[in-house]
Amino acid sequence: MNDIAALDAHGVLTEPGTLTFQRILPGPMERVWAYLTESELRRKWLAAGEMTLKAAAPFELVWRNDDLSAPGQRPADFPAEQRMQSRILALDPPRRLVIAWGETGEVSFTLEPRGERVLLTLVHRGAPDRATLLNVGAGWHMHLDILVAIAEGWTPASFWEGWSRLRAEYDRRMPG
Repeated sequence: MNDIAALDAHGVLTEPGTLTFQRILPGPMERVWAYLTESELRRKWLAAGEMTLKAAAPFELVWRNDDLSAPGQRPADFPAEQRMQSRILALDPPRRLVIAWGETGEVSFTLEPRGERVLLTLVHRGAPDRATLLNVGAGWHMHLDILVAIAEGWTPASFWEGWSRLRAEYDRRMPG
């Protein structure tokens, strides 16, 4: 079976408070690893923030979602810039990175070779409630779509338009 055809772009609720996403990206794995760990590359699809690649190393993520794509209408309750303190919980370059998600959870990134491509599996654990799951689901979905677009050399879709549409989709898909 073709990995690309088998993937659903939506996050899957794999246990309470946990969403799992998968994407296929152009390789090699070291290239995708750089998009996860190097601030200058990560800021293009997610958030800036210098990382020292050592277990327990602290770092800060700085989101400026307005800068990720064509302009869109940011929801009124979201600031132009968001910051979060984090730390590296585990790493195995260039295969696995696990980071603290603020004080409430963790996010793991696992890379697996698929020929000349790379399977990225992202697992976000510890979402405390449904509203957080909806925001996290739409956020990771859109950020990963932008990562795929950049890695493939495509123009990313508008972050905020996509996020708003996806949040409504996750609201319909997520158990109440």
